[in-house]
Amino acid sequence: MKYTLAFDVYGTLINTSGIYDSLKSMIGAHAKPFMDDWRNKQLEYSFRRGLMDKYTDFSICTKDSLEYCCQMYGIDLNKKQKEALMDEYTILPAFPDVKAALKNLKESGHRLFAFSNGSEKAVRKLLTTARIVDLFDGIVSVENVQSFKPNPLVYAHFNKETSSTKTNSWLISSNPFDVIGAVSFGMYSAWIRRTKDSIFDPWGIEPTLIINELTELSLRLETKD
Repeated sequence: MKYTLAFDVYGTLINTSGIYDSLKSMIGAHAKPFMDDWRNKQLEYSFRRGLMDKYTDFSICTKDSLEYCCQMYGIDLNKKQKEALMDEYTILPAFPDVKAALKNLKESGHRLFAFSNGSEKAVRKLLTTARIVDLFDGIVSVENVQSFKPNPLVYAHFNKETSSTKTNSWLISSNPFDVIGAVSFGMYSAWIRRTKDSIFDPWGIEPTLIINELTELSLRLETKD
């Protein structure tokens, strides 16, 4: 069976840890915890805005969470440094397994879409910089819904935009909240366990598949059939 595949972008296709070297040059030993807290706070702010029905561009969540971390760590980055970090967030690299995996899935006849909390413009720039944008049939952003994952309206929007259904579409993500959101909505979902210490939320809602590399997905979809 050929499926419509919804690929999360940040943390799944695009490595948000690509910002580490720049952070290390600016703040030294605090770079790793700062980077992790920046990412976690970015997601928290999107969740809170979704619940409050106060949507804003995902880049604002990224900017606000950067400001929060500067205050939390007592690090006084100047305006130029903050702008440089925000600019770098728009050109982060893809994970090494991404390009080959996407090519294989496309050649197998599946429909591929980038599906993100980021704006269509921001996601297109990321995918273009990573040289993988041409492997997708399209980009679906939450901006037209004015909310964020894991709101079920966002997954319904994906099905509408791609003329797919719950039963023939998959959400592929390294983010457990996204996987749980998609499964709760009724889609299939594959969780990419990007690191060995990643923990899937013990909610009693399990991903359809668990993979360690995106290159595993094509074969696993075949065996799923």
